[in-house]
Amino acid sequence: MAPKKKYELRLYVAGKTPKSVLALSNLKRLCEEHLEGQYSIEVIDLLVHPQLAEGDQILAIPTLVKKVPEPVRKIIGDLSNVEKVLVGLDIRPRN
Repeated sequence: MAPKKKYELRLYVAGKTPKSVLALSNLKRLCEEHLEGQYSIEVIDLLVHPQLAEGDQILAIPTLVKKVPEPVRKIIGDLSNVEKVLVGLDIRPRN
């Protein structure tokens, strides 16, 4: 059996806006349903660390960046469209 991928996810937000809170909630739920035990989430608040936006070329928030496994992928928005997020992260839905 092949080893399972480990997903390193970075969510860029700007404070605790409703859209940012919803994005984090949606991301956590999606990860628990489809990546249980195979992921880490780093939340970066650009109000606290604005200089970090440049490294991942963040132009809008909230933005989710999948760092690992490659290729790096970005998804902008509140992550409420589960199908779009799964395709963007290259995750196969569990049956």
